[in-house]
Amino acid sequence: MVKTATFEALLEGAKPVETGGYLFTLEGKIYHITDKDEVRNIAEQHGYIIIY
Repeated sequence: MVKTATFEALLEGAKPVETGGYLFTLEGKIYHITDKDEVRNIAEQHGYIIIY
């Protein structure tokens, strides 16, 4: 199955945390990231094709 998402839509899943960084949720998994650019790598690991 091919999964596509816009980069902007993926960024909506990144919520800032008070201690710094972001919590990013994708397909029910939660990731603590320090930079929003990490969203791309995580999405690609889940098999997404990113549309910019």
